[in-house]
Amino acid sequence: MPRPPHACRFPRGFVWGVATAAPQIEGAAFTGGKGPSIWDHFARRRGAIRQGDTLEVACDHYHRFRQDFALMRRLGLRHYRLSLAWPRIFPEGDGAVNQRGLDFYRRLFDALHENGITPWVTLFHWDLPQALETRYGGWRNRKVADAFATYADTVVSTFRDRVKHWITLNEIRCFTVHGYGGMDKAPGRHDPPQVVNQTMHHALLCHGHAVRAVREHGGREARVGLTDNCESIIPVTESAADVAAARSRFEEANQPILGAVYTGRYAPAYLRRCGAARPKVARGDFALISQPADFVGLNIYSGCYVRRGRDGRPEVVPTSPSYPCADSTWLKLAPRALYWGPRFVREVYGEKNICITENGCGYDDDQVVYGECPDLHRVEYVRACLKELHRSIQDGSPVRGYFLWSLLDNFEWADGYTRRFGIVHTDFKTQRRTPKLSAHWYSQVIAANRLV
Repeated sequence: MPRPPHACRFPRGFVWGVATAAPQIEGAAFTGGKGPSIWDHFARRRGAIRQGDTLEVACDHYHRFRQDFALMRRLGLRHYRLSLAWPRIFPEGDGAVNQRGLDFYRRLFDALHENGITPWVTLFHWDLPQALETRYGGWRNRKVADAFATYADTVVSTFRDRVKHWITLNEIRCFTVHGYGGMDKAPGRHDPPQVVNQTMHHALLCHGHAVRAVREHGGREARVGLTDNCESIIPVTESAADVAAARSRFEEANQPILGAVYTGRYAPAYLRRCGAARPKVARGDFALISQPADFVGLNIYSGCYVRRGRDGRPEVVPTSPSYPCADSTWLKLAPRALYWGPRFVREVYGEKNICITENGCGYDDDQVVYGECPDLHRVEYVRACLKELHRSIQDGSPVRGYFLWSLLDNFEWADGYTRRFGIVHTDFKTQRRTPKLSAHWYSQVIAANRLV
């Protein structure tokens, strides 16, 4: 029988949106007074980016944002998570403000308003000004937090009349652990564990400064929260024993960031694991870091499976080589992460306002054929994720919104322009935009406020 029209209906007022990041779509990397970011610099390192791709043009959103917002309006997209490019506003990271950068974002916000689209603005999405990396060593140096405080104060006070939804930073682990711990993110450092742990601490200070800036300059209606790519843990079975094991693993895995923000300290267990590599904390740091926010954003793409082991401790169950995944090998297709991630955040930290700020999947073979891109694989995975998210809400998880990653195929970091996460296909030679099947499907979901 057909599914009744009320099935998988989301709460009234649920926020549906899409997400992007400035360095991945804007292009114009050295236009309008913008300074280089660490990703502009990293992309020139031989072998760092697939096929030698750079961020210089990307989706040319810098010049095409009006057309992109008109397309969003036609698709019924009314909420948009975007980021601002720190080096477009402070080319040297600190010091003189680039007025042309502020003017660009003012035009962009005006165009969003004209199209009836609400901005959700991320202050930092990985594009640290290269000048701060060169002068201070980037996130390894506490001076970066001072520079960020000035940047946050400037941006929030400038755009307080246009922006009411603020996100402090995106995915601290990625730009610290992956950037300084010998992985594939800019600036591509191979630092020892104590230095890497210190970069996370400095990022947490910036989160605190952003919350403070919104409280001081954002106005009474402004809301702010952190976006975190928390370790999403899935119990192998939904038995009491496996659920308890998964929750324990979730709490342990997320001690360095979410645990620090919510409890105002580093957990003793985390410090024991760090040993001599524990981060250095100055007096007053945690008073800044743990200021109450208004929501938490979760970026959930996949998850780790855990069960109760024979010794009674949580046991990670590895996936086999044939386990289904997207073309991003890290993205194991695990829809149940959208159920358990929000549930554990509510249970462990008592959070009452959660937003899924990213979810999606990336493939290399999205092609336009006879004017259509039939990305059924994306439709099916996102649909499965939303079904689990709906179940989580029904069971009490306070999820208020969902942002699909991403609006456009874009510069996918080390994978360059090969990996496509967008619901709108980008022809990077012509900059032609073609909504995929997933865009039309998602448009219907938004209009109906339920799965279709």
